[in-house]
Amino acid sequence: QVQLVESGGGLVQAGGSLRLSCVASGLTFSSYAMAWFRQAPGKEREFVAAHSWTGGYTYYAESVKGRFTISRENARNTVTVYLQMNSLKPEDTAVYYCAADSTPNRWRRTYAEADFGSWGQGTQVTVAS
Repeated sequence: QVQLVESGGGLVQAGGSLRLSCVASGLTFSSYAMAWFRQAPGKEREFVAAHSWTGGYTYYAESVKGRFTISRENARNTVTVYLQMNSLKPEDTAVYYCAADSTPNRWRRTYAEADFGSWGQGTQVTVAS
């Protein structure tokens, strides 16, 4: 059974930091690029960051570049993906979702939501001004 479980969300003051985690299991996720998306109230879900399955390549949305860092740890049966978020702004308030590429052994310079086939349930991040 494929599972992606996020944690680490919460309420933080502007300028603060949070680290989100996502544990993925049920597939050989070590062979899949992983990503974070977010959805703010009344808005469409948007791409935040992605991490390649090998080689350590990363890609960020312009709005978070320099403030957020995506990383991953590949274990035998699970993959844990992190999103370190620094210098948080009220506009970062959203539900954050972890996602896995629908195709193994692939890395793209740009990703769209349709490229991802497995999703977590989301974790709420609220940044107070």
